[in-house]
Amino acid sequence: MATFCWGSAVPYWEPLNLKHLRDLLYGSPLPLQEMLPVLQVQLPDGSIVEHPETATALDVAEKIGSRLAKAVVAAKIGDRVVDAMRPLKDITDESPVPLKLLTERDPEALDVLRHSSAHIMARAVMRLYDGVSLAFGPTINNGFYYDFELKQKISEDDFEAIEQEMAKIIAEAEPFEQFLLNREEAVKLCADLKQSLKVEHIETGLADHEELGFYRQGEFVDLCRGPHIPNASKVKAFKLLSVAGAYWKGDAKGKQLQRLYGTSWFNPKDQQKYLDQLTEARRRDHRVLGKKLGLFQINPEVGQGLCLWLPKGARVRVLLEDFLRNELLQRGYDPVFSPHIGRVELYETSGHFPYYRDSQFPPLFVEQAGSLIDAWIDRLQSPEGLTIEAERQLSEAAEVLGAELPNYKPESEVADRVAVLQTWQRAHERYLIKPMNCPHHAQIFKAQPRSYKQLPLRFMEFGSVYRYEQTGELNGMLRVRGLTQDDAHIFCTQDQVEEEFRRTIELTRFVLESVGLSDYRVQLSLRDPKSDKYVGSDENWNKAEAALRRVLEESGLEFSAAEGEAAFYGPKADFMVRDCIGRQWQLGTVQLDYNLPERFKLEYVGSDNGVHRPVMIHRAPFGSLERFVGMLIEHFAGAFPMWLAPEQVRLCPLSEKTNDYALELERKMTAAGLRVTTDVRGAKVQAKIRDAQLELIPYMAVVGPKEAEAGAIALRDRIDGDLGAMPFDAALEKLLEEVRNRTIRQVAKQEEQTELPETAETGGHEY
Repeated sequence: MATFCWGSAVPYWEPLNLKHLRDLLYGSPLPLQEMLPVLQVQLPDGSIVEHPETATALDVAEKIGSRLAKAVVAAKIGDRVVDAMRPLKDITDESPVPLKLLTERDPEALDVLRHSSAHIMARAVMRLYDGVSLAFGPTINNGFYYDFELKQKISEDDFEAIEQEMAKIIAEAEPFEQFLLNREEAVKLCADLKQSLKVEHIETGLADHEELGFYRQGEFVDLCRGPHIPNASKVKAFKLLSVAGAYWKGDAKGKQLQRLYGTSWFNPKDQQKYLDQLTEARRRDHRVLGKKLGLFQINPEVGQGLCLWLPKGARVRVLLEDFLRNELLQRGYDPVFSPHIGRVELYETSGHFPYYRDSQFPPLFVEQAGSLIDAWIDRLQSPEGLTIEAERQLSEAAEVLGAELPNYKPESEVADRVAVLQTWQRAHERYLIKPMNCPHHAQIFKAQPRSYKQLPLRFMEFGSVYRYEQTGELNGMLRVRGLTQDDAHIFCTQDQVEEEFRRTIELTRFVLESVGLSDYRVQLSLRDPKSDKYVGSDENWNKAEAALRRVLEESGLEFSAAEGEAAFYGPKADFMVRDCIGRQWQLGTVQLDYNLPERFKLEYVGSDNGVHRPVMIHRAPFGSLERFVGMLIEHFAGAFPMWLAPEQVRLCPLSEKTNDYALELERKMTAAGLRVTTDVRGAKVQAKIRDAQLELIPYMAVVGPKEAEAGAIALRDRIDGDLGAMPFDAALEKLLEEVRNRTIRQVAKQEEQTELPETAETGGHEY
């Protein structure tokens, strides 16, 4: 119901005026309506309403009430969020259509708003700059971004002009209109618009799509599958936040782009709360606090993404490790250790290599020619391929390095050439810097015969693994290349799965709450049945997903299902934790796996004397110690609770006359298990207290002649201030009691939780 027009080589869509037709339909006598096809729609309350076959979600809303129609942002059919402006019959064949109207009260609506805001921002950028090539513009948590290729470098000084242009677009309140084209038409359209990145994406990334969706808003046209808000006026608040570098499709070998980040909201009040949260987050930045407090360092001379734990930070890490290790030993776990490298074949068996090839460090080869041949294979399989001359040079270089390839024929098919090179690789030792611990633990299980009487077997290891994260994605301790997981793998029978999963959920809750993280929910990450990236049988996947869901339902935990977020080998339960300023972090995880035991042919002898396959559970309450500690630094703003503080007490003598008494108290406190230092500088006591406060030490103890004579100390709380003089033994017991109870105290107004509106956490909708 639209006319396709061309003007100045820029296509646009001009919708036909359907108002008179709709007025006729809704205002006509009954006999005319009975003559037209009818669409049945089921509302959330279960009621069935009938509409003309051409009805949209907005039409359904208008029939209910004009106020509702004005409030509608998008619609939901089953689990799918869709445009409110599209005819329902074009979206689904279901009858009745299960329809939910989304307004700004629904989290999914905010995601649609932000996706549309990304288009508005891209349109503004194209108005202001020449030669803009569009990449992708998805939503992210609390905002959106768009990647651009353009010659002029955008800086924060340009934000005001871009925001003013966005405000003009929003004020025009133009609709977002969808149209569909076949592949040939889509390529021609993007080529006419001089959008080379979109052309490349259609030809390579969307090769299996026969029909492609576009959205038009005014003069702006973009390849997109939606959904979008009805018109731009729904955006009531927005702000550009930052600009960064990016690569086309995340490939460091690809074109370098500029990524512009922004946020948008349904009302300015919610946006201001979020901006206040960002300000507070900057104050808590773990990279700044880590340097200031001497907790960790990432030194380019050591390597980007490789964390050096300084003594104070290492103390926090050791405390966490000891806390969890002791808890696990009491819960029946056995400690194990595994090497930092393993043969590539180990990870080929598990499926991690080459599945995660792009995020792993390149293999290590004993033979000198190994790396050359590995790069040769990579280049052969790339879109660029290799010329005959390049292949000849590579063959000569490989021969010089000792690789004989008599069966290699440059004129043969690429797959055949790759097979010859891989045969050479497999005949020589290849090692991988360990990207994960689970294949090693599977081999530990396999190291000796197992009986059902031994199960469940629970192996634990604080195992260091290494991932090659892109430079632009590294972020202090939160995104690193070397990380230590509090990893454990449980091997059990099918009958034990639910009980073991329940225990791991309880353990994760205990660990999080012990460090004061009590505001969390669980995401049940399931596979996408339409995707082919998952391994294992449908039967095992269905069993695993049903078991996890059943345990979570019985636990009473708040949880939501997320399709497509499962690990490639099994579903998982991810703990999504809110920190004290409302930010959400994915921390502990529990994963159920029927696949790796099958791949490694793990076996145990059952009660029937038959051979059976165990089930494997992966779990890590911290996730990684680097990320967990980085998150805690920001959560506590560097002021760790007493039991986790690297230094718990600072003794401050009034003068040199009481240094000896202070040092004697330090020895007693240390012997009792506290972490204590004494400031014996010749500075005034006020300066010593101020420095201890700045270093965020929980307690200070002032000792002068009076305290020395009475065997007392004047205790000072970093938060509550002066607690007065008290006998040393009483003070010591007070401090030890706080450590034993792992007390978590809120500290100061700026560290209290900021209530934020709920936000959608789904990804973007760009192709």
